[in-house]
Amino acid sequence: MFLIRGGRELRGEISVSGSKNTALPCIAAALLTKEPVTLGNIPDILDVRLMAEIAEGLGAEVEWANQERRLIIQAANLSSFALDDALARKLRGSLLFSGALLGRLGGASLPYPGGDAIGARPLTTHLSALLALGVSIEDNGRVMLDGKNLRGATVALEETSVTATENTILAAVLAPGKTVIRLAACEPHVQELIKMLTGMGANIRWSGVSEITIEGVGVLRGAEFRLNPDELEISSFAALAAATRSEIAIRGVLPEYLDVVLLQLGKMGVEFHLSGDILSISKPKRSYQGFRLQSGLYPKLGSDHLPPFAVLATQAAGTSLIHEWLYEGRLRYIDELQKMGANAMILDPHRALIIGPTPLSGREISSLDIRSGMTLLIAALTAEGETRISDIHHIDRGYEKIDERLRALGAEIQRIKS
Repeated sequence: MFLIRGGRELRGEISVSGSKNTALPCIAAALLTKEPVTLGNIPDILDVRLMAEIAEGLGAEVEWANQERRLIIQAANLSSFALDDALARKLRGSLLFSGALLGRLGGASLPYPGGDAIGARPLTTHLSALLALGVSIEDNGRVMLDGKNLRGATVALEETSVTATENTILAAVLAPGKTVIRLAACEPHVQELIKMLTGMGANIRWSGVSEITIEGVGVLRGAEFRLNPDELEISSFAALAAATRSEIAIRGVLPEYLDVVLLQLGKMGVEFHLSGDILSISKPKRSYQGFRLQSGLYPKLGSDHLPPFAVLATQAAGTSLIHEWLYEGRLRYIDELQKMGANAMILDPHRALIIGPTPLSGREISSLDIRSGMTLLIAALTAEGETRISDIHHIDRGYEKIDERLRALGAEIQRIKS
C-alpha cells in the first residue's frame, strides 16, 4: 500500500512516460514479422511486462534495454498460437495477440481476458469483426480462432471500440484483399499503431470519417518505433498540480493529442502554459469552477481522463456533473472520495454530481483499477492528514515508479507492506 501525508504544495518538473495504451498493441504487432522490432520510449510497468511475457510464451525473443527505455522483439520462430491462460487473464490487452496470430499463423487460442473491473466489456464486437474477415470461431471455455479463410472484407464495428479496432487492423494487414473498417475508433493509440504498421510495410490509410482501409500485403518487415507520450499521464499530472495548487512543469508532452485536455483545464479555470513539449501548471489566482465532465469518442475526453478531473472538481466552486457514458462500473471511485469528505453522489451507473469546494481528509481507501488508483493518489496528496491506499498493484500496472517520481516533486509518499 501507499502511505501518503497530503496537504503539501508540490513543485518541480516531472517527465511523461511512453503511452501504455500504445505499447500494448505495438507489442502484439511485433509478432506480424520475423524481423526484429524495436519499441522506444517503452514504459516499464506491469501491463507491458505481462504483454512481453505472453509474447515470449508464444516463442518470440524479447530483450529489455531498460536504461535506453527500449524493448526489442523478434518473432522469427513462433512456436504456439495458444496464449497462456494465467497471463492472458490478467489484462484485456492480451486480446490483441489474437489478431496478430491470425495474420501470422492463421489461428489463435485464448481464454476470456481479464483487466480492470469497470463494467461489462464483452467480446461481441471483436468476434463479429473477425467473423466478417472469414475467421471461424469456436467457444469451448477457450476462444478458438481458425483463420484459414482469413480475407479482406468490409467490417462495420458494432461499437466504436478501441481494442476491437486495433485487433481488426492486426488481423487484416496480412489478409489477402481489401479490408474496410467502418465506425472505427481513432484514439491516439490507434493512430500510433497505424504509423508503426505503415513503417513495417502495411498499406493502411484513413479513407473517411472513422473509416480505415487496408490493402493486405504478403509480408511485413521489422521497424524501430518510438511510442508517443502517455496523454493520460499528462492529464493526471495536470489535475494533480491543479488540485494541490502547485507549480509543476510536465515535460515530454505531445500537444497534438491534448486539445480536449487543455480545453477542460481552461474551462475549470486552471492556469497553464504550453511551450514546445512542456506543459506548465501555475498556482491559481482565482477559484476553480465546477464544470460538466463528459467522456466520449476521441477527440472528446476519454473515459480514462475523467477520474482525475473528478478530484479537481472537489476543489472547484459550484456543481460538476461527471458523465461516464461507456462503463457502468467506473464511478466506484466516487465512494472512496466520499470517505475523504467529498460532497459527491452517484446518480446512476453513468452519472455523478460533485459539489465544491470541499476539503478532503486522509482516510484508508482502496485502489479499484488503474485510473481510479491514480485518482485516489491525487486525492490523497490534496487531502490533509494521512491516507493509506491499498491494492496499489493497480496503479503499478499503468504508472511507472509513480512514488519515486512524485517524491521528486516534494510529495510525502511511502510504499509499505500491508
